[in-house]
Amino acid sequence: MERSTGPLPDSKKTSVSGAEFIASYIASFGIDHVFFVDAILRETLVELEKRGIRRILAHSEKAAAYMADGYARASGKPGVCMAQSVGAANLASGLQDAFLNRTPVIAMTGRKNPIYQHRNAYQELPHAPMYAAVTKFHADVATIEQAPYLVPQAFREAMSGTRRPTHLDFDGYRGADIETARLMLPEDVYRQFLDHRAPATPEAARADLIQATAIISAAQRPMLVLGVGASEPGIGDAVRAFADTLAIPVATSIGGRGLIETSHPKHFGALGAYSAPYANEVLYEADLVIYAGCHVCDQITCDWSNPHIGTRILQIDVDPAELGRNYPNTFGLVGSPARVLQQLAAAGGIVPDRSAWLRRCADALRCWRESAASLTTSLATPIRAERLAAELSECLPETAMVVADTGFSAIWTAQFTEFRFPGQNYLRAAGSLGWAFPASIGAQLAVPRRPVICFTGDGALYYHLAELETMKRWNVPLVVVVNNNSALGQGLRSVKKLYAGRDGRLADLALFGQVDFARVAEVFGIRGARVEQPQDIIPTIKSALAAGEPFVVDVVTDPDCNPEPPWMPAP
Repeated sequence: MERSTGPLPDSKKTSVSGAEFIASYIASFGIDHVFFVDAILRETLVELEKRGIRRILAHSEKAAAYMADGYARASGKPGVCMAQSVGAANLASGLQDAFLNRTPVIAMTGRKNPIYQHRNAYQELPHAPMYAAVTKFHADVATIEQAPYLVPQAFREAMSGTRRPTHLDFDGYRGADIETARLMLPEDVYRQFLDHRAPATPEAARADLIQATAIISAAQRPMLVLGVGASEPGIGDAVRAFADTLAIPVATSIGGRGLIETSHPKHFGALGAYSAPYANEVLYEADLVIYAGCHVCDQITCDWSNPHIGTRILQIDVDPAELGRNYPNTFGLVGSPARVLQQLAAAGGIVPDRSAWLRRCADALRCWRESAASLTTSLATPIRAERLAAELSECLPETAMVVADTGFSAIWTAQFTEFRFPGQNYLRAAGSLGWAFPASIGAQLAVPRRPVICFTGDGALYYHLAELETMKRWNVPLVVVVNNNSALGQGLRSVKKLYAGRDGRLADLALFGQVDFARVAEVFGIRGARVEQPQDIIPTIKSALAAGEPFVVDVVTDPDCNPEPPWMPAP
């Protein structure tokens, strides 16, 4: 019996440049935007244009990474960002948020050839160490023969298991060496390199499901907690079926807030260091906490004090390494959170009477909302930030997406902005101040027919103010709502405590000069409106959304607005 030795010698050959291959592979994912700072992979960028892909030139590498991050979160596709060798460090810094949020972003950089390395070459540093902490895969693409293997592997790594950024470093300062070299492959082999299939949705093993069902049935006061790792197609339907079938209330991390509508009768609110006080207090009473796609990190558990260390934990994650990472009393289910929740709902099991527990959760939420009403309806000027965030709820169309910054922007929107329809989404910075504005540009480009609202503070907006020009150049119909208190609000609270009883220049540490960002927007050719009275919030934001063009709404708010501290168990 003869052994096959591969394609026949007379097989038809395909000859393509590296640029053509890279562009074709990106296009095969249905990606329609990439984000970059010149000068990198210019031949590839030309080839991308031929395939109908927009090349979004940003004003900084960090902003390009944030745009790719927002694009990926909104579209479910990989985000692609690029920078030349001297910008590689800046691009790497922009991947931290994507890494923490589990976002698939592929970063592409150029590097000087090996003969230049370790010889004090102009603008050249080793790139691999810069990317080690913020990617799950890094590869140097030194020859054209490597490209058909390493480019798909970078995408495969980013999109499988725990989704996170990856990095490819191409030979030739701007990646030009790989771009201009040519691949010569049999036609059928070339097609195979471009053919990729989404990995099968993993589901929990039957034996594990049986045990998990027994654990849930034995619980009198269970609570489901959703994290950003559960951001996947079908999660809303899976959570509703699970919660309704098993009579279990649903809480979220801040980043997971938009995974199920807040109007659902079993939606309980956000937990952790940025939560309203009632939420943590009630979670502490739970006898079973079910984490789905959640990091179970210090932020959501108040330094692992809530739930307490002896609480029974059921943890669902696609990555088995996450199961039991922070709580010892954990039973783990490996699989897609959406699919495993569907499996658990279908398995059913004994459902004890949890009506009293559900009432306890609902009453705690209702009482807190009633206690906060004086803030969300306040007529004070400067405007209360709580009212701004609450009024935003009334402006959101049924398919709206809100992209919020970290810090107080996350706290106000997580506590006071409601997402009442299944078609609404909420994206939040995983901790990088200034992320929201560039990310919301990427998100809006990913979902051009949906209204996207960026909720940010003035301190955050200053990071990437230059991207107003990008927003105008591409006519991105994004509405930017600026919580403008002329301060770093979250820092101001701490600075005032620091200076209590002391003399000195407190303002140096947390205050800015007063700037009207509506007027700044107009300098860039973007429409702007300034809001100084609380009754003008809703009509102004609704008008901005109806305009269907780039718009900045500058809202003058009180810098001394401070959220209630989160409830934490006694030490």
